[in-house]
Amino acid sequence: MFVKYLAPAALAGLALTAAVGPAPAVAQQALVSDSTFILTAASLGLLQAKLGKLAVEKGSTPSVQEFGRLMVADYAKANEELAAGAKAAGYPRPVLLREHRLVFERLAGTGRDSFDKKYLAEIVAEQGDAVRLFQREADGGRVASLKELAAGMLATVQQHLALATETAGAVGADVTATASGER
Repeated sequence: MFVKYLAPAALAGLALTAAVGPAPAVAQQALVSDSTFILTAASLGLLQAKLGKLAVEKGSTPSVQEFGRLMVADYAKANEELAAGAKAAGYPRPVLLREHRLVFERLAGTGRDSFDKKYLAEIVAEQGDAVRLFQREADGGRVASLKELAAGMLATVQQHLALATETAGAVGADVTATASGER
């Protein structure tokens, strides 16, 4: 049954492409960049809020619990902005991507005695990724509303990275490997 509907849709898509012509490579790249940004940024936001709640519950040091509370509060607002940005740009409602769901599940299964260090190492890595993602969109995004959203949120993401790195140092978490993208 699925194939019965898929074939006409594929033919219609090919006919439309032939009639309109291929989109310029730059435009295709921009669409991929903007869509990648909003889907990834929204998923990261959802992950940060969930991990913040987990830090409040499982954190063994006051600094980790406080950092978790900050992330919950900041990402409640950020997630609203990202959802509104996605809607305004015509993208679907944000969801937690599989890769971020796996990060959450891995940390949720971490024992309380090692949670703080693993949490902060992950947060430093994720916030480093977020800074690069937001910077790339702010500099080169094609959808004006998403570009403005990224530029407006970039300073907060950078502050989160700095605070996560500082907090990690205070609890003795090794973030050198994760900051370079190795997890």
